[in-house]
Amino acid sequence: MQEILLVLIAYCLGSIPSAVWVSKIFFDIDIRDYGSGNAGATNTFRVLGPKWGTIVMVLDVLKGFLAVKLALFAPQYFNSEIQFLNMQLILGIAAVTGHIFPIWANFRGGKGVATLLGLVIAISPWSALACSIIFLLVLFLTRFVSLSSILASIAFPLFILEVFDVDNNYYRLFAVAVAVLVILTHQKNIGRLIKGDENKVPIFKNRSRRKQPNK
Repeated sequence: MQEILLVLIAYCLGSIPSAVWVSKIFFDIDIRDYGSGNAGATNTFRVLGPKWGTIVMVLDVLKGFLAVKLALFAPQYFNSEIQFLNMQLILGIAAVTGHIFPIWANFRGGKGVATLLGLVIAISPWSALACSIIFLLVLFLTRFVSLSSILASIAFPLFILEVFDVDNNYYRLFAVAVAVLVILTHQKNIGRLIKGDENKVPIFKNRSRRKQPNK
């Protein structure tokens, strides 16, 4: 029963629609009606600018991080490192699911990349740092958040399987699943990248919110 309650709390935590609430409270718009229509940090960057995009990204990362830390309320798993890690994974995945399908925002959320990052930071900070470096490097060179997310997610299982050699089969499977999930949720972005139609993020420029709603 305790485990079920923790998973539900993690899901509700992940369901906090940071981008939606920020856009409604401070700009009186629904971020999902603008840009790509996605309720995530990337679309917030595009529509509301770097300041608000960064705020949303930090909040989304915190959701994944704090969800994983809920495992500290399950002391029965402390004696087994593998079982404790598995519990952390379950809670983190629940938060990511909440971000993608948020109960507080009619189940229309984001793609879960930032919340996934929070999960990984909480469990394996060194691999998170390595993936973040790849993400930032690609972003600096291309200005494509989608490409940065895809390449960082592909690098994640390589770090887990080869570089850090994590000795947990469930975490290894999770790392591979993350790469697959990010690729699947970015299919439209991949199509636009191939066609040359993908939007770049204005990292050093402010954006006006007075944009045309997405069709």
